[in-house]
Parts: sequence; structure tokens; C-alpha cells
Amino acid sequence: MTFSRRATLGLSAGLIALLAAGHASAADYTLRLHTLVKSPHPYNDMAQAFKAQVEAKSNGAIEVKIFDSGQLGKDPAVIGELGFGTVDMMISSVSNAAQNVPEYGIFTMPYLFKGMDEAVAKIEPGTAVAAHFQEIYEERGVGMKLLALGASGTRNMSTAEVAIESPVDLKGLKMRTPPSPMDSKTWSAFGMQPVTVAWGELYAAMQTGVAEAMESSLPGYNGSKLYEVAPNLALTQHTIQINHTSISQRTWDKLPEELQAIVSDAAVSANALGVEKAKGYDAALVDSLKTDHGVSVSTPDKAAFIEVVAPLQVKLAEELDLVEEYKLLTE
Repeated sequence: MTFSRRATLGLSAGLIALLAAGHASAADYTLRLHTLVKSPHPYNDMAQAFKAQVEAKSNGAIEVKIFDSGQLGKDPAVIGELGFGTVDMMISSVSNAAQNVPEYGIFTMPYLFKGMDEAVAKIEPGTAVAAHFQEIYEERGVGMKLLALGASGTRNMSTAEVAIESPVDLKGLKMRTPPSPMDSKTWSAFGMQPVTVAWGELYAAMQTGVAEAMESSLPGYNGSKLYEVAPNLALTQHTIQINHTSISQRTWDKLPEELQAIVSDAAVSANALGVEKAKGYDAALVDSLKTDHGVSVSTPDKAAFIEVVAPLQVKLAEELDLVEEYKLLTE
């Protein structure tokens, strides 16, 4: 078979166009984004929103691959991977980062904020608190850059056997805590026995009696089906769950300035979405947990819980060397 010169030129032009199109569609950068939680959850909503904005604004120069449900490992290990640049980003609770950034422990202090709006106003991008924690990242050499701090709902208590109506009901219970000294000291003040258990092992711990009580966000409680092993939910609303969106410093340094700006803006936008999603989840989940899963829900008088922890706040901040963070958040 023979081709005319015109046909050959046409074929060459077509091939060049095809190769060019293939090259244009290939992302220059791929960001592997970790979350620990299962959907529905604000963190996964944030991840999807971040992906959509970054890929659109970068015209495909950046591809975001989301790994939810702890596919890349537990948070402390993933933070180490961010330091090496083998994982690029994460959206997660600050309490799970307290081993690497001990100052994050301040956010697990019960009744530190009156509500979500107050928390967001204190910690959102552009605040002194956000700048403070970015400086801590740099000082500690964790290999991460903080893109945003946000709030993702209230944390509440649940138990395997005991209905919680007042602080008296907590005495003697084995209380699951993350690896946070603040949590251990706080729940000990209620006469509980702290037991450190990783989030991914919590279901089994509650099921086997290693722990008898736990606390979590409502989306986390629902998404991990913890109502099956801790069906007594008490709306203590003792803390506002604070989350961080962080990127590997090595990954950040590889991005051109114009792409850094796109990533940063998308993180801030996703953070704002996460706050609104969290509010909606909290309101809807209480009803569905009762109706669909038979969860017994109590609403204790928070004043009784505050009475126990209020005198401890300054003391705890001093003991854990968190005085500067406590002042930033309460003044």
C-alpha cells in the first residue's frame, strides 16, 4: 500500500497532535492525599472538594489521588511518610498528630471553646494561632507545611454498657484515648482509667472490653460503625474536633509558585466547606443513629462536666508546657 505525500503529511500532523494531546493530559505533579476516615465524613468531603478545585485551577497540571479509610496507614506513620515525601498530603484530626506535634494536645482540652464558630474564628487561616502552629512545624522539623486548621464537629462520649447522665457515671470506666497526655490527664480527673488505643483498633477494643468508654466525632462514630460496640451515646460536646490540612514540605518545595498558590487556596476553600459539612452531619446523625441503629442518646448537663475540668485547665496547660497555646486560644 502506498500513501501520497499529502496523506503522509496529514498522518504525521495527526500523530503529532495525538502525542501533544497525550502529553497535555498527563499531570506534571501527583498528590497522594490521606484521610483516616470512612465516608460520610467532612474530611473526605474536603478531600473531594480540594481535588476538584486543584485539578481545575491547574488545568490538569496537578492530579490529586485520594486514599481514604486509612489505606496508606495510621496517622503517625503517615506523618512520617510526609516527612520523606512518599505521601504528599493529609487531612486529619490534630489529636492524632500529638505525638509529632505535642502542642496540638491543647485542642483536646475539654470545653476550651463554646462552639464551632468560636473555634473557627480563633484558628482559621490568617490567624495568630495558624501562624503559631506553622512555626512549630518548622521548629520541630516534622517535614510538613500547615495549609489550614479547621473545625469538624463536636466530640461526644459513648460507652458499651453504661448510660452517661453525669460525671459520676464515668468513674472506674476504662476510657480509650489517643496518644495524647492531655486526654489521659483529663479523663483521669473524672476517675476513669485511660487506655491508649489507635483509632483503627478502637472497634475491637470496645468489642473485647479492652476499653469500655470512648469519645469521637459523630461522623467518625457513625462511619466506623462504633454504635455496634458502644451503643450508649452521650452528647457531652466536650471538645470541638480540630483538623489540620498539611502537605509534605518536600512536595511543597517541588511545586512552582503558581501551583503552590492554587494548592493553598484550595486547602482554605475545602477547610471552609468542612466546617459547614460538619455542622450538617452533627445535626442529622443524632436522629439517624437513634432511628436506624437503635442508639440510646442522652443529653447530660454540660455544666456538671465543666465544673470538673475548669479548675484543671490552667494546671494542665502548665504541666504539659502548653501555656503559650492556651493563652493564644483563650485571650
